[in-house]
Amino acid sequence: MAKVVSARPTLMAKMATTLPRRTLDLPIALDPSITSQPSRVHAALRVAIVDGYLSPGLKLPSSRALAEQLSVPRNAIVAAYEQLLSDGLAEARRGSGTYVAADLPAVQSAAAPAQLDVETLPSRAFALGRTHVDRSLLRQLGTSVRRNILTASADQLGYGDPRGSLPLRTEIARHLAASRGIRCDPGCIMITSGTQQGLRLCTEALLSTGDAIWLEEPGYYAAHATLRAARMRLIPVPVDGEGIKVDEGRKLAPLARAAYVTPSHQFPTGVTMSMARRGALLDWAKAAQAWIIEDDYDSEFRYAGPPLTALAGLGGERVIYSGTFSKTLFPSLRLAYLALPPAVAERVIRARSAADRFPPTFLSDAVAELMSSGAFAAHLRRARLRYRQARDTVASVLAETSSGRLRVAVPPQGLHMVAYLPAGLPIDAGARIRAMAAVETRLLSEASLSPSTTEGFILSFSGHDSHDLTAAAKRLGEAADAYIAGRGVRAD
Repeated sequence: MAKVVSARPTLMAKMATTLPRRTLDLPIALDPSITSQPSRVHAALRVAIVDGYLSPGLKLPSSRALAEQLSVPRNAIVAAYEQLLSDGLAEARRGSGTYVAADLPAVQSAAAPAQLDVETLPSRAFALGRTHVDRSLLRQLGTSVRRNILTASADQLGYGDPRGSLPLRTEIARHLAASRGIRCDPGCIMITSGTQQGLRLCTEALLSTGDAIWLEEPGYYAAHATLRAARMRLIPVPVDGEGIKVDEGRKLAPLARAAYVTPSHQFPTGVTMSMARRGALLDWAKAAQAWIIEDDYDSEFRYAGPPLTALAGLGGERVIYSGTFSKTLFPSLRLAYLALPPAVAERVIRARSAADRFPPTFLSDAVAELMSSGAFAAHLRRARLRYRQARDTVASVLAETSSGRLRVAVPPQGLHMVAYLPAGLPIDAGARIRAMAAVETRLLSEASLSPSTTEGFILSFSGHDSHDLTAAAKRLGEAADAYIAGRGVRAD
């Protein structure tokens, strides 16, 4: 900002005959990012006038004086003044000079910068949403992206298909058929910028404001937020050891228009939906003409036995399958996908076209090359081994350091586990222990839509340094041991 110099007192006449007279220096600063000097001066004057630093009716310095102050050519000042006159922000008075326009609207003081409450995901041990960075795979991905850009055809540089990259959709169809039992044509697969975008597109295309939708209780908090924003009516349906309790859902909202479920590895409890419950859910959806949105976010990480058959592989006409590369590769890739029943594919694709036309092509094509070359499958095998070791370490340390006071549910699949607190503790026990241990973890209560008597810690073990995980597990176990012992509550 240029310095502001106050008006000088009248000088003696003798001094006035030997020194040039100076006018008030303007409180403006030039933006160096603007390359044209007249535009740079005009922008600075405009901001000063609009923001009220130069009041209506104020006489502006002569072009010569302002050019001297700002160290710019005089013709830049002349051009800037002419632009202000065209804008109506200044007025010329014959024989007197240039003035700030006298009839400007009342100027409001500049608002303070907004303090926005924007959630950013934490990154310390136990924080959800982290993946292991495979530098070798990243180099392969980068090489492929560069090659695709340099050899792109005119069609590849255009707007493209709203469903996204055909090579990637083809590889996804092959992957789903082999690993999840889903027979889906690439034409019914749509690439999205994350599972939440896919969920929102489905609600826009298939549901109406206020429609009831079943949600697992407890369930995935990000889906809760997405569906609230879409103005759906959320129906929390309890989960037990077999998954969502379909009979309870029928009692609560038999005519719900959809159900959002995580059947392979329920978030957050980690249970796998039994075949009996899967059949009951499919029967309800068919009878009610409702949609099942199957979020299969971490199905690739199964530590015992082959991957489970997806709901969409059992009865696909009412099931929309949602998968993501955020867990298998990394979240900032922003690549996920929907496998759509043919009957609704066109409606959801139209919703995508109205939102943002199509997803980026080059990165999608590069991921398709990773899949077709076998590099993606090899990466999954390495990551699966790493995450299983991390899971076992966290479970062991928690059990030992908590003296058995935490009941750790070791999952056969997925990237997180739950450590349950015993019953009989105060309602804020989980939050207090979390603060004592100084760990990044969500509580079961934070994944619930209704009050619950069961509390525990949702602990991610993927993408974190092994030493950090061990240290965090030790702190959490010791904090839980000390707190629960102090309350005189016996371990379950």
